[in-house]
Amino acid sequence: MPSHIVVRDAMPEDMVSVQLIYAQHVLQGTATFEEVPPTAEELLARRAVVLDLDLPYLVAEIDGTVAGYCYASLYRPRVAYRYTIEDSIYIAPQHYGHGVGKALLSALIERCEAGPWRQMIAVIAGNQNAASIGLHRSLGFKHAGTQMATGYKFNQWIDVVFMQRHLSEGSSTPPRA
Repeated sequence: MPSHIVVRDAMPEDMVSVQLIYAQHVLQGTATFEEVPPTAEELLARRAVVLDLDLPYLVAEIDGTVAGYCYASLYRPRVAYRYTIEDSIYIAPQHYGHGVGKALLSALIERCEAGPWRQMIAVIAGNQNAASIGLHRSLGFKHAGTQMATGYKFNQWIDVVFMQRHLSEGSSTPPRA
């Protein structure tokens, strides 16, 4: 178990490590429905889109090595969804169960609560993804629905679980102007 996890803003030079982590999930897991790993350059462009929206893109380091990353993105493009965001989080397999996910997602929530957003949605591939479901539940996310057999990867149908938590005042007050 690592003794020191540092969560910080992802820098352009981190995207090679981010690409290696994500490629492993793309090629070997069902947490993403992508089937061809994007290049580090593509991920750098995706990071720029996140940052252009004033949303956080974070990495977790253990002993100077990127152990995982997460970011927030717009939930949907229509203007009515502008106060709702979606989280994405990926951990290097060798760091599963060491608190990296909780450190990352906690920091992401805290950063997003400082902005205008009021709801955070987790879109989790697979009812069997107990680690992600448990992580989100431990940080206040509630089950918001399941789409059955929505994705097809590795010759199997995969459900999509939606979880949701409020940010800041949630829906108890109108959004800030």
